[in-house]
Amino acid sequence: MYNNYIDSGVLITPNVVAEGDNARIIYRGILEKSGADSVYMFTGYGDNWRSSDFTKMRRTDEGFEATIPITQLDKLNVAFKDSAANWDNNSGRNYSFEVQRDRGVG
Repeated sequence: MYNNYIDSGVLITPNVVAEGDNARIIYRGILEKSGADSVYMFTGYGDNWRSSDFTKMRRTDEGFEATIPITQLDKLNVAFKDSAANWDNNSGRNYSFEVQRDRGVG
């Protein structure tokens, strides 16, 4: 269920994200492989992409990466866009990660 997208070049840590975590997302997918000079991550929660946001990712030795706070107990959806407006949205299915209940809640 988690990190099912490694073969597509998308990795999230921690492997199981929970509400209240800071999630690190590393992208080395098709946009990077095609020579993108910059990559933006589009994120939102649930089927309607609530609280959607664009985050510019920084280039590292591992690919492009960004860290975001996990603010909702719902599926986190992620898609990527380069500076030429090319998208990687997992062939229209998006990259989705289940969010677990806050680790501090008993």
